[in-house]
Amino acid sequence: MAGKKRVLAVDDEKLIVLAIRHNLEYAGYEVIEAYDGREAIEAIEAHRPDLVVLDVMMPELSGWDVLTCIREDPELRDTPVIMLTALGQDSDEREGLIRGADIYLTKPYEPQHLIELVGRLLSDELA
Repeated sequence: MAGKKRVLAVDDEKLIVLAIRHNLEYAGYEVIEAYDGREAIEAIEAHRPDLVVLDVMMPELSGWDVLTCIREDPELRDTPVIMLTALGQDSDEREGLIRGADIYLTKPYEPQHLIELVGRLLSDELA
C-alpha cells in the first residue's frame, strides 16, 4: 500500500479541526491543519493534500475564496473538496456545488459520515 492519503482540515474553530483530525487519523489518514483561509492556501501549496475539508466562514480568506483558488489552479483543480459549514440553507448548498465543492456537509455532522465521504472521494480518485 502506498503512503497515507493526506487530508487538509480547515476551520477557524480549533475544536472542529481537532475532531476532524482525531476521526480521520483514526481512519488511517494523515491530517494537516489550517485555521483560516490564508493558512489553508499556504498548506495546500506546501503539502498538496489529496482532499480538503473546508469551512466557509473564516478570517483572512473565506472558504469560498480558498475553493476558488483550488479550482482555478490547473495543478489543484481536481483535488476533492468537502465544504463543512454551519451555512445550512438550500441556497448555500447550491452555491457550494456551483462553486465547485464535491460535497456540501452542514454542521453538526456525524463523524462516521465524514469518514465515509472522504473514503468515497479518495477511492473514486483511484478509479
